This record gives sequence, structure tokens and C-alpha cells, in this order.
Amino acid sequence: MNVLEKVSLALIAAFALCVTLQACAEVVVPPLTARVTDQTGTLTAGQVGELEQTLQAFENRKGTQIAVLIVSTTGEETIEQYSLRVVEQWKLGRKQVDDGALLIVAKDDRALRIEVGYGLEGALNDATSNRIIREIIVPRFKQGNFYDGIAAGVDQMIRVADGEPLPPPQTRARGGSPDVWKLAPVIFMLAVALAGVLRSAFGRLPGSVIAGGGAALIAWLLVTGIAVVVAAGVIAFLFTLFGTGMGAYVGTYGIGHHRGGFGRGGRGGFGGGGGSFGGGGASGRW
Repeated sequence: MNVLEKVSLALIAAFALCVTLQACAEVVVPPLTARVTDQTGTLTAGQVGELEQTLQAFENRKGTQIAVLIVSTTGEETIEQYSLRVVEQWKLGRKQVDDGALLIVAKDDRALRIEVGYGLEGALNDATSNRIIREIIVPRFKQGNFYDGIAAGVDQMIRVADGEPLPPPQTRARGGSPDVWKLAPVIFMLAVALAGVLRSAFGRLPGSVIAGGGAALIAWLLVTGIAVVVAAGVIAFLFTLFGTGMGAYVGTYGIGHHRGGFGRGGRGGFGGGGGSFGGGGASGRW
């Protein structure tokens, strides 16, 4: 092996080592399980609960998702780089509305940032985010009042985002007509589970009527639009009337012998809605 080949191999090895070290140096993005994630123990359980309630109430009313993340450090990355990785993984805000925002604090780095989704950049723009950090959060952080700074910053973010004209939350809307086929899996599962039981208990026709009425009631509670409600009832009625259902299996083996089910394996709770970010927002230090 000549000198040139040895130098080339050494350079390749050094490059691979640098890439490996850089990957290892990246701070892991925590999973999104709540609106407030404190990895430093800075906030008490009661303070976290108060922030959670505030952010949840705002999301229920407005549809906008705002989250808080407190980490010790962002490692070798700047807070801008790490924050962008967080929101790309968490996907705060509604899909195609992009109304998500993140307040991130790197406590040991004495750095913080407000990351803003595309849909909020009109109201919660870079200049406004910078003012919230500089005039509201940082002065409280300098005094050691981390909860007061975060709570005041979140409150101001909510006030600003509240002025942005956005689509209303789907869970609150009472005038649209969602596609009935989005409800079809739920209706199908209910009909399969109850069809045989209802037919056995009330007869084929009365049991089908009960199933159709129950599906229509569920559709009315979940969505809006008379067409969707009627369609849901008809689907359940027809399936119960002509289908086989699972009632026979329940009667034969007993409910107590059922295994598994349709649980989500603990993956429930808070999650992002598919929102997108483009690096808008502001950063600061204290």
C-alpha cells in the first residue's frame, strides 16, 4: 500500500469518525406525549398541570397546538437547529393549517426559542416572537422565575395567536358534512360486535332498527350533517339485518374468553396534528 492509499484511508476513517461523533452528539428528541415536557424537573407537577390545562383549553377553543419543552442542553446543535428537529418530529398544529408553535427552553445553555408554524407566521411573526422572549420571558428568567416566565410567555403567545384568522376546530364545528366513509370503520366494528346479540335478543328486524338508531346517534355525537347521520344509521341497519355479526361467537365462547381487543397499546394521549414548520420564530438568551 503506497503513501497515497494510506492517506486516503486515513481521511476516510477520520470522516467516518466525525460523522459518528456528530450523530452521537445530537440530543435525542423526546416523544410527544403531553403539551408540556420538562426533562429538567424545573417545574412542579402542579405547574405542569396548570400549563397543560391552559394549552388544552386554547386548543379546544381555537384548534391551535402550542407545546412547551424544557431540556438541559441542545448539545452541539444551536437551539434553532434542535428546535427545528423537534417540531419536524412532533408535527404540532393541524395538517394543512400548520397552526402549531413551540416554546423551547435549554436551561443549562441559558437559551430559549419560539418556533412558529407556517399558519401562525402572520400574527406570531419573528418580531412579535422576539418581543415576547425579550420583554416577557427573559426578565423573569433572569430572576430565576422559570415558571412565571414560561406561563407569561405562553399566555402572550395565546393572545397573539388568538388574533390569527384560522379554521375552527373540527371537534367544535357543527355545520360541516364530513365524508361518511371516515366513520365506516367505527360503524362496521360496532355492527359486527352487536349484530348477533341484538338479533338474538330482539329479533332480526327490531334488532336491526336498534343497531341503526345507535349508529346514527354515535354519528350525530361525533360529526355533523343530517346526511352523515342517516347514512351511518342505514349502514348499521343493513349490516345487522343481513350480516352474521359476532353475537354467535360471543354467545358460544363467552365475553370473558376474549383476548386482545382494539386498544391502542398505550399510544393514546396528546399528539401532533401534522403541522409544518419553516424556521419562523425567534431565539433569545438570559
